[in-house]
Amino acid sequence: MSAPLLSLKDLRIAFPDGDGGMAEGLRGVDLSLDPGEVLGIVGESGSGKSIAMMALLQLLPDSARVSGSARFKGQELIGMAGPRIRRIRGKSIGCIFQDPLSAFNPVLRIGDQVAEAILLHDSSRSRRDAMKAVEGLFERVAIPQPARRLRQYPHEFSGGMRQRAMIAMALANSPELLIADEPTTALDVTVQAQILDLLRDLRRDLGIGMVLITHDLGVVAGIADKIAVMYGGRIVERGATDPVFYETAHPYTAGLIGAVPDIEGTGALRQIEGTPPSIFTRPGGCSFHPRCTRAQAICAQEDPALAEVGNTDCACHFPLIATRTEVAE
Repeated sequence: MSAPLLSLKDLRIAFPDGDGGMAEGLRGVDLSLDPGEVLGIVGESGSGKSIAMMALLQLLPDSARVSGSARFKGQELIGMAGPRIRRIRGKSIGCIFQDPLSAFNPVLRIGDQVAEAILLHDSSRSRRDAMKAVEGLFERVAIPQPARRLRQYPHEFSGGMRQRAMIAMALANSPELLIADEPTTALDVTVQAQILDLLRDLRRDLGIGMVLITHDLGVVAGIADKIAVMYGGRIVERGATDPVFYETAHPYTAGLIGAVPDIEGTGALRQIEGTPPSIFTRPGGCSFHPRCTRAQAICAQEDPALAEVGNTDCACHFPLIATRTEVAE
C-alpha cells in the first residue's frame, strides 16, 4: 500500500495562558488522508480545526508550542526548517483561507497577487507567462471575463468571486494537497453551492487530496470521503462519511446533524445548549459534558479515549448507536 498523502500522529498545540503556563488548543490529533481523498474536519469555532492545519504550514505565532508528527508524503513538517517549508507551502500544499477579502492585499491587483504565487516558486517563468497562467486559472474556476478581471482590485470582486480567485491562487502551482478553511463562510446559499460544485470538479479533474474545514456538516455531506468531528481541541468522532451521518455515535455529532435543516423544511431545528469551552477554561473530564444530555458523573472525571464504536471511532462514555432517523427523534 502507498503511504498516506498526509498523516498526523498525536499532534498537539499549546499557547501561553498569560500566567506563565501553556493551554492546549489541540490535544493529540491523529488523522490520515490518502491521495485523491477528501477529509472533512467539522466543529464549532474554537474546536481546533484551523490551527491543526496552520501548524502544518508553520503559520502559527512563534509563541505556539507544537509537538507530535505531521507527515506530508513521508516528510516530517513539524520542525522543518523555514526555507524547506516555504518550498512546500503554496506549491505542494495549497491553502484557501477563511476570509478572501482579508487574505488579498487591497492595493494590489488580483492578477498580480496570483501571479506572485507562481513566480515565487518558479523564477524561470516570465511575468507575462505567469499572467497568462493566471488568466487560465481564472477561467478554470469560472471567473467570467478573466483577462479583464485579473486587472481589477479585490474590492471590485463580489464575495463569491473573491473566493474563486483565492481558489485560483491555491491551485496556481498544481498542489497535491489542498486545504480549504471555511471556503463557504459568509457566502449566500447559491454561491456556497457553486463553490462546493467547483471543489468537487477540481477533485475529480485534478485528483488532488483535500482537507475541507467547516462548522457545517451539510457542507461536507456531498463531497467528503471521511469526516473528523472536533470538540475542545480533540477528535470526538471520525469515520467514513456515511457511518458518521447514519450510524452516529457521539452526542455532539448528533447535535450538529440535528442543527442542519431538512430539505422539506418540515423538521424542527435543534440547538446544542451552551457554548464551546475556551482552551483556557476547559472543564475536566469530557469537554462536552456540560452541554451533553447523556452526561453522568464519570463524564466530569475522565476524558474518554477515542475507540471503535460500531462503524466509527468515538470518544464518549455513553455513545449513541443509532441511525440518523433515530437520532433526530
